[in-house]
Amino acid sequence: MEAGLFTANNVWMMVCTALVFFMHTGFAFLEIGLTRQKNTINILFKNIFIITVGLLLYYLVGFNLMYPGEFNGFLGGIVPGIAPPEGGMTPDYADGGYTWWTDFLFQGMFAATAATIVSGAVAERIKIGPFMVFTVIYVGLVYPIVGSWQWGGGFLSTLGGDEAGFYDFAGSTLVHSVGGWAALIAITLLGARIGKFGDDGKPRAIPGHSIPMATAGVLVLWLGWFGFNGGSVLSADPELTSLVLVTTSLAAAAGGVGAIVTSFITTKNLDLTMFLNGILGGLVGITAGADLMSPNEAVIIGLIAGIIIVLGVSFIDRIKLDDPVGAVTVHLICGIWGTLAVGIFGAKAGIDQFIYQLTGVGAVAVFCCLTSFIIVFALKKSVGIRVSKDEEMEGLDLHEHGMDAYDFSNGQQ
Repeated sequence: MEAGLFTANNVWMMVCTALVFFMHTGFAFLEIGLTRQKNTINILFKNIFIITVGLLLYYLVGFNLMYPGEFNGFLGGIVPGIAPPEGGMTPDYADGGYTWWTDFLFQGMFAATAATIVSGAVAERIKIGPFMVFTVIYVGLVYPIVGSWQWGGGFLSTLGGDEAGFYDFAGSTLVHSVGGWAALIAITLLGARIGKFGDDGKPRAIPGHSIPMATAGVLVLWLGWFGFNGGSVLSADPELTSLVLVTTSLAAAAGGVGAIVTSFITTKNLDLTMFLNGILGGLVGITAGADLMSPNEAVIIGLIAGIIIVLGVSFIDRIKLDDPVGAVTVHLICGIWGTLAVGIFGAKAGIDQFIYQLTGVGAVAVFCCLTSFIIVFALKKSVGIRVSKDEEMEGLDLHEHGMDAYDFSNGQQ
């Protein structure tokens, strides 16, 4: 491979790394926008903790656990550090798509996303200490183990033979559902916020304090998804990269339209939050097969994801689970849909592929539900995971951090 092409591939991958990093800004904006002002510092603290500790954990154990080389297909060994192999900085590594260092950093940006998904779901009532412990274990061990099953050459990648297998291009299941299953378990064990469900059991809206901030967050996430999916091509291949960016954008747009139309039909209301989550649902839905789909198929996948958003949020409310930002619907339910869509649409469509996809969804569900339940339940029984009633009512910013997000005083600073 000529040096110019190798450099171009590596530069594109570094740009995508930056875009995926920028997505954490989007997650932070979205979460604080859809929750109350009194918990803003708490949410921002969790997001910063996830990024910093997540990257360090991926350096210490995650990267080698996720890409162990030769292993039994289920669990690799823990080898600390990220010492590059021979040829790791040359075109001999990764087919000339990028260097070893770029590989680590790009994958490391993905690692923290799973815990960020959980952060939004448990917002406004979880103790900060137990959440930090959960993040360390889940990001450090659970996420890379699941990733190794497919991206690391594990058993999911070889279902049906070398040319078949479970397929997840950029992580509808391996990233989003991993976080979504944990979010589902966490909010089940944590319970709803005070006032979310009335004496009659009916859900009540708890409005966020800044819908403009939430809107900005979604737009940042959409931009970041160009790196999330575009970088998953693992090179700057012109044809495939441009196709992935087209399918990603069309699915996002269709998801937003599908959600707002469905919301208007069911509630006669043009709900901006549904519009926003519809965009995210479309993005999550296309992530598993963005490189396999035609533009028409991407639109269909996005539209269905948008419909799922409205129905899914309503379903979560009906079973009396409290998810302030709609994380379970966006990342888990739409993640499942996008993963199964690989067996229905695109270049790999077929009954065999659908079964492989279903098998992957099931395996990840069992492992993530079991591990997240053990972690969260153990924390609940040992140190407790929920703040007191008074702390919840007054806000976590004051009680967990001793500060306010905004200064509305007229005095001198």
